Amino acid sequence: MEEMEYPENDEHVIEAIGRTRVVIRQGRVVEVGEPVIADCPLARRFAVPVDTMASEAIRANMEARIRSFGMCTPAREVVAETDFVLFGASELMMEGIRSGLIEAAVLACDGAGTVVVSTPELVQGIGGRMSGLVSTTPYPSVIERIRLHGGFAVSPETGTIDQVAGARAALEHGISRIAVTVAGARMTEEVRKAAPDALIIAVHTTGLSSGEAERVVAAADIVTACASGTIREAARTRALVQGGTGVPIFALTPRGKALVMAKLSATTMPLLVKGGPLPEDPGRAPSPLV
Repeated sequence: MEEMEYPENDEHVIEAIGRTRVVIRQGRVVEVGEPVIADCPLARRFAVPVDTMASEAIRANMEARIRSFGMCTPAREVVAETDFVLFGASELMMEGIRSGLIEAAVLACDGAGTVVVSTPELVQGIGGRMSGLVSTTPYPSVIERIRLHGGFAVSPETGTIDQVAGARAALEHGISRIAVTVAGARMTEEVRKAAPDALIIAVHTTGLSSGEAERVVAAADIVTACASGTIREAARTRALVQGGTGVPIFALTPRGKALVMAKLSATTMPLLVKGGPLPEDPGRAPSPLV
């Protein structure tokens, strides 16, 4: 990758594969922690697979993302149109915009912080390539790229990740039908309070306590199970639809179910649909569940 100019104190922190802490500065991975799980079926399907939950394998995956689309650099590409998985949060929101169920999505982007985006390709280009973003450094080039493709950064000067502020900013711009990605019980509840009609998708759930998981499923419309045993248990009596089996998502409300069904209707992939108690786990979940 060509040399780029970076701001002073440039830093991005990600809780990546297996909730591993990764720190990137000036386009280089400078820190990789220890993963909290030993195996993930989704990670084995990445473009650069993580077949073994080891720090070096995770480092290689992060470095490949930097090379391929400029993750955590001023060259960050922000648009994509191809599904990476069938039931990912970005894939669902992309279909939500296409089908008219939502007008925009509030999500986090490296190099920009919390953003409000209203085009399907921008949702996928940002969210399909990034998860677990904890903090970031804003880049004017990335923020401008987002603007040109149908979105805006909520805090362009600081790159703050604040989904409550993002939901409020969308509403202030006259966007009423929004989907918001959230992480953690408190953020889920705060977004629900700030934007009661938002379609909330809870992500990054590995490691939640039983109490936190109960609070998340009580406030969200859709939740990703990640490697969380507590989410799987909390969703048992609330889930209306399960999408996927290894790393499933659960629709918890009629609106969440409608979004999942819209995705099912749009896909050309062969489908097996059946009724039964949830969650269903054929033994392909991450290991261990935490």
